[in-house]
Amino acid sequence: MRLPAPRGPITAALFDRLAGPPGDLEPPLVTPPPARALDDGDLQLALFACYELHYRGFDDVDDGWEWQPALLAVRLDLERCFGGALARAVPRPPVVPPERVRSALAGLVAEAEREAPLSQHLQRAADLEQFREFVVHRSIYHLKEADPHTWAIPRLDGGPKAALVEIQADEYGGGRAERMHAELFRATMTGLGLDGSYGAYLDRVPGVTLAVSNVMSLFGLHRARRGALAGHLAALEMTSSAPNRRYGAGLRRLGHGPDVTRFFDEHVQADAVHEQIAAHDLCARLAAQEPSLTGDVLYGAACALEVERRWAHHVMSRWRQGRTSLEEAPLAAAS
Repeated sequence: MRLPAPRGPITAALFDRLAGPPGDLEPPLVTPPPARALDDGDLQLALFACYELHYRGFDDVDDGWEWQPALLAVRLDLERCFGGALARAVPRPPVVPPERVRSALAGLVAEAEREAPLSQHLQRAADLEQFREFVVHRSIYHLKEADPHTWAIPRLDGGPKAALVEIQADEYGGGRAERMHAELFRATMTGLGLDGSYGAYLDRVPGVTLAVSNVMSLFGLHRARRGALAGHLAALEMTSSAPNRRYGAGLRRLGHGPDVTRFFDEHVQADAVHEQIAAHDLCARLAAQEPSLTGDVLYGAACALEVERRWAHHVMSRWRQGRTSLEEAPLAAAS
């Protein structure tokens, strides 16, 4: 993956420096926080690029930038802006005793699942182009599933660590590369005539899609946010099975077979189990071990649900207007 095109003053200045050798950054690189930071493509792309240096990096960026102090200072400014926007958008749920964490998570999820227009639309009415757009959005995370949550493993102990390892082992295919969820998703992309290479569509997704990925990295890269990361994962697992069943049904309606639907079908079964492990063995036991993290667990779950809701609203709003939900450009097929 190479650096994408800049989307504003933040990314223009940042990418210009990242294209050269590691060194100081001219302040002030970061502009005042945008009014809509969770949707702002310039800020979210800049933050995504900073985080990506801790994953697979960019072919045209020196690996020495990863721990360059000046860049970490810029990332901190971006994170403060992003974290502030999350705090404004997501009220912290009431703190509950550790023994009530599981039921509190279930309550958050139930409230979020009352409406699911996007998954229902994909099941019943979406055309092939809309499905391809949906898969392009999801590729930003699913092609590195489940790397952000793996950051928590060395930061946990005992039962919560074992629970997370159990979930992640399934995500990574139980030791079989062809069964890794990222590889199953790549097969879905290829079957839909899309480019399945890592980061191929980074230029095409809007800021709200990048925010879905960035919130995972924000929680994952900071030990202090390990509770929020656990709650985030639980929210994903607890809201996965039913939508993935609908996605698979929608693709079959459009005439696609197991080579395309396997990723979604796999999540129907796996996440029905994972949601129990994540809610009870990971989050509830973590709260029992470290009661001070109870509020963070619930906040992480609430953030996951709110950012996902905003993303789904963006996609459906564009489709109802007869517009693409991606950044305007022809959707390239696989080479």
